Amino acid sequence: MDEQRLYDTVGRDQMMAMSGFGLLQAMVRGELPAPPIAKLLGFTLVEVAPGRVVFEGTAGPHLFNPLGSVHGGYALTLIDSAAGCALHTELHAGVGYTTVETKANFVRPVPSDGQKVRCEGRLVSHGRQIGTAEAFLRTVDGDKLLAHGTSTLIILPPR
Repeated sequence: MDEQRLYDTVGRDQMMAMSGFGLLQAMVRGELPAPPIAKLLGFTLVEVAPGRVVFEGTAGPHLFNPLGSVHGGYALTLIDSAAGCALHTELHAGVGYTTVETKANFVRPVPSDGQKVRCEGRLVSHGRQIGTAEAFLRTVDGDKLLAHGTSTLIILPPR
């Protein structure tokens, strides 16, 4: 995570003026702030392409559950973020979205030893009102699948 990066919400005027793809590209380039949750949980949007995004993050003891392992909510948040942003890359300026449902399967524990993880989200389907996307959380080298999931998202027209 870049300590110099600005974390904040994007202003409504910018949201209304930029496509989802353009907005996410501007975040990757550091021209727009990253959302505060990225700082809190220690992950960063690192790649954006039409219908595809990649986040990277590092989990640590601050994310432990009572059993001393990384809480499953960390993996679920990365999956939900990657799936939602994959859809966002295909949305026009001013069009929003929100998650209706995210389902995840936890395959193995998320490393807590400073090892980076990588979560790739891919758009599966984009209709007029509903989109679906999938995401895969792996070790940064791609060798081990940690979790995977799907999201159903509702597309919100401009207000």
